[in-house]
Amino acid sequence: MTGVVFDPLIGWPFIWAVAALSAAAIGLSLWRGLRGWWLRGLAAVALLIALANPALQRENREALSDIVIAVVDDSASQSVSDRPSQTADALANLRREVAGFANTELREITVPDGTGDTGTHAMTALTEALAEEPSGRIAGVVVLSDGRIHDMDRMPTVPAPVHLLQSGKATDWDRRLIVRNAPAFAIIGEPVSLTLRIEDQGYAPTNAGLAPLTIAIDGGVPMRFDVPLGQDIDLPITLPHGGMNVLQFATAADPTELTDRNNAAVVQINGVRDRLRVLLVSGEPHAGERTWRNLLKSDSAVDLVHFTILRPPEKQDGVPVDELSLIAFPTRELFLEKIDDFDLIIFDRYRRRGILPNAYYENITNYVEQGGALLVSSGPEFGTADSIYRSALGDVIPGAPTARVIEEGFVPTVSDLGQRHPVTEGLEDYTDRREDGSAGWGRWFRLMDVVPSPDAEVVMTGPDDRPLLVLNRVGDGRVALLTSDQSWLWDRGVEGGGPQLELLRRLAHWMMKEPELEEEALWAEVTGQSIRIIRRTLGDTVGSATVISPDGAEVQMSLTQTAPGRFETSFDAVEMGLYRIREGDQETVIAAGPAAPKEFEETIATETVIAPLIEATGGGSLRMEDGTFDVRPVRAGRVAAGNGWIGITPRGAYRTAEVAVFPLVPAWLFLMLAAVLILAAWLREGRR
Repeated sequence: MTGVVFDPLIGWPFIWAVAALSAAAIGLSLWRGLRGWWLRGLAAVALLIALANPALQRENREALSDIVIAVVDDSASQSVSDRPSQTADALANLRREVAGFANTELREITVPDGTGDTGTHAMTALTEALAEEPSGRIAGVVVLSDGRIHDMDRMPTVPAPVHLLQSGKATDWDRRLIVRNAPAFAIIGEPVSLTLRIEDQGYAPTNAGLAPLTIAIDGGVPMRFDVPLGQDIDLPITLPHGGMNVLQFATAADPTELTDRNNAAVVQINGVRDRLRVLLVSGEPHAGERTWRNLLKSDSAVDLVHFTILRPPEKQDGVPVDELSLIAFPTRELFLEKIDDFDLIIFDRYRRRGILPNAYYENITNYVEQGGALLVSSGPEFGTADSIYRSALGDVIPGAPTARVIEEGFVPTVSDLGQRHPVTEGLEDYTDRREDGSAGWGRWFRLMDVVPSPDAEVVMTGPDDRPLLVLNRVGDGRVALLTSDQSWLWDRGVEGGGPQLELLRRLAHWMMKEPELEEEALWAEVTGQSIRIIRRTLGDTVGSATVISPDGAEVQMSLTQTAPGRFETSFDAVEMGLYRIREGDQETVIAAGPAAPKEFEETIATETVIAPLIEATGGGSLRMEDGTFDVRPVRAGRVAAGNGWIGITPRGAYRTAEVAVFPLVPAWLFLMLAAVLILAAWLREGRR
């Protein structure tokens, strides 16, 4: 390319100043009527041209190719139905069309699934691609997608038409289950309301009025209901236990819908107890009574009712009853009328004194068999004729007294079974160990000898491996027997003390049937994309865990023992969704991300999401199912899409390879011309 340029000898402000002075001088000459004014004007022009120094510039340019960017959506929602083949055919069509343009190249960008559960980040990928190319070379952008783009807030400024080649079919439809409202916590035994909705999207069948809904808790047997479509449903749920409750909701998939990945939802609700209601009955005042009371009262979630027998019936000292400042023991109210209101009953060194009729003991036995919890902390009275074991409670207490009381110092020991039982597992780690590796606990000095029931579990022992803490299940309830009344020594820190608070907490939670303290349990934990499977058992071995992924594939995984009675393994979740895990008769479910990832929340293809960018750039949208399309060149500002075609804007970009500059006329020649003209003006005005 050739053109005229100026390379001034002095700065342009000075040249304009000279031009202004010259114009003023010429104007003065004209006003005075000097006949050489026009010669003076020509001299000024010659002088200004000499100062501007005009030159001829010649450029050698190399044409640059136009760039068409193809943004190919390869996210999970593009894998349903025949969208992969549609996208492949449309991309091949685009390659052929762009190849037919001279000096035009196609840049392809693949958009995978977003990290985590963030959806399709097509705009982020497009922004990064535009940043790597000069804007003057961008002739067009073509997005091959279902239109479900989740980062439109990062929409870039594009200097060329943007088009959408939309996958999917006009007759596509899909059914999805939505959990609109679910609390993170709920009180056990009280109904909590969840809001669900089942709706059809797209070209759905018109005859569907009801949809099946199944509800399963912790992987149990699902319950089935028929619910109306397209309506919010308030569903009352009562949590069956404390700790994490995994609720799985699902609606049956129709063979003609796009996918069943959004037909299920998982809600995890932590069950908490409103209050733990405990009845503590102390048979007589003793050193450990205050410790029991302090331990229970230290927990604000415990409602404690405590009675101590200070004046048994055999104590006859002649004091009138109306002069005693004592509360009468409300035996009928506690053990008949309101016994079911208590979560835990504790008998602390209690003996039969004629206060409780045998019918009351039978009622306590029924309370345990129907799901209640009973803890017996025994003293020397446990082996006497007045022992509560000699009542109807003997049917549920997991140890029969031999009447022998062992009074010698001993350090409580966790048994081999206790090393695997969740009540005492790892209890030694709560204090510093001694040099020989044993638990650094203080000694106790009394133990009541008992013979444990055949089906009972001895988790702690005393001298000569005699039972110290015995656990058992009776019917639907649970019973614990502590064969010593000196646990208070740990609380007082005698000889270093011990983990009495932790032991009592675990014991109470086990009796309350908290899932994290079940002897036989299977659960999973999610950290990012990693899922860890934990199997706890009282046995020595376990089988392989069966993992069922969201797509229905089953994988067998071996479990490795990491601690006595504890087996674990882990794996990386390949895809988001619900994983079902089984081992033996144990089963659990865990969600890696939501049961329906963001990619499957809405699966019907649409151009609505990307429409603002298409309209802002003058682009258009075509359906892949309509077949082949043409790519045409259009001028900037013109309509760039029509029926069966999309347009790109040729940019004509170039790169300057060489620049040569040649002066038009030497500056000295213009200076001589200016001098001659000035002389001619002087001669004319001098009439010579």
